[in-house]
This record gives sequence, C-alpha cells and structure tokens, in this order.
Amino acid sequence: MDIIVVDDEPLARARLIKLIAEIEGCRVLDEAGNCENAVAAVERHDPDLVLLDVRMPGSNGLNAAEAINQLDDPPAIIFCTAYDEYAINAFDLGAVGYLLKPVRIEKLKEVLEKAKKVNRVQRAAAKESKTPLENAKRTHISAKTRRGVKLIDINHVQFFQADQKYVTCHYDGGTLLIDDTLKELEQEFSSLFVRTHRNALVFIGAIEAMEKSQEGTYYLRLKATEETPAVSRRHVSKVKELLMSL
Repeated sequence: MDIIVVDDEPLARARLIKLIAEIEGCRVLDEAGNCENAVAAVERHDPDLVLLDVRMPGSNGLNAAEAINQLDDPPAIIFCTAYDEYAINAFDLGAVGYLLKPVRIEKLKEVLEKAKKVNRVQRAAAKESKTPLENAKRTHISAKTRRGVKLIDINHVQFFQADQKYVTCHYDGGTLLIDDTLKELEQEFSSLFVRTHRNALVFIGAIEAMEKSQEGTYYLRLKATEETPAVSRRHVSKVKELLMSL
C-alpha cells in the first residue's frame, strides 16, 4: 500500500513514517506539511492512501480531503489528529478511518487493514454517487455522549426507532440517542434499511424473519438481539417482498 503522510509538524510526520515502515506491505511515497502540497503530492504520486492531519495552518485537513475527493480516482483517506470533535465531519467526507494522536501501531495496523479493502473501483463508484460531496452516504452514525462523540459503524446498526422528537439507534453495543430524523436516515440509506413502521427503520442485513403474533400483529426477528421491531399492516407486503427477494 502506497501512502502519503500529511502533517504540519515534522516530528509527527517522522513518527508516522517510522511506524508505517514497521508494517509489512506499506510504504510512504511522500510527505507534506500543508494542504496545498498534500493535493499536489496526491496528483503526482497517485497513492492508495493519505494519512491526513486535520488542524494545519491555512486551509485545514477537511478542506484538503474535499479537494482530494474531487480528483479522478481519489485515494482513501485516514484522518490523524489530536482532536476528536472532527470525527463527524471526517466520516461525512468518506474517510475510511480516524486516528487519535498519539498514534499506536496496533491501531494504525487496524485502520490500514480496513483501508486495503476499499479498492479503487469501490471508491470510484462511491465518488460518482456523491454529488454534491456534502451529501455523501456516511459509513458511520454519530451520537453525542458524556465522553464525547461515539461513532457507530452503519453495518453494526440493527434498527432506528423514533419516539416523538427523538431517534434511538439500536446497534451491536447497545442503544444511543442520535440527532438524525428517520426521514433523513431513510433517504440516505435506502439501499441498506427498510421502513417497517412509521417509527422504525430496520437494517436489512439484520433481519432473520417476519413473524405474526397471536394478536395478529407483525414483527421482525433480528440477528444478535431480542428486540422485535413492529411491522405495521401497510408495510407488511413490502417487507414480505423484500424477504422473498433476499
């Protein structure tokens, strides 16, 4: 994997380059200390991946990511920063990873391994579907907690449930309140989730079966949870058709 390291601090760049040298199959093609040089380096070297700092003098790393994503066949991007408040914007920009400084080699290996799975064909297809860039489909859902921002991999979500003004995300690790509305989530993730009720949006990959209770109401049995989101009568036929097509 060919990598470009971008950070305004020479010592931080040197440390990352040293860590990458210890990881088999990875090499650093170039380094840059600002966003303008970062974009130029990407155009010059055509790397597989950019390790990109967020806070830099002048234009920040988020702006650089936007510029890089506008290129034909853009590389994958992993943000590397000491500030976790940028995590939401980072994943909204399609980043495949988010590293907090000081970077540990175990975590670096983990995100680099994930980045290898994002091949160029996938990135090109994703780029074509992201117009404008700000409307890109996210890979993670964000939730504010007392400890900061929690990021939930979209593939680990079981279902979203609305209750008046609030939406709860049910995922492999529990439940969290999120700021998104069901309508927004349904529009963004229409290929991954199915509306089963006016207050429920269910991850298709989590569905095991649709069942009917003794009272005549329908509900879904899901993998890895005992929760059974309801299926309203007007959505029953649609859900049945979906399950028969899987």
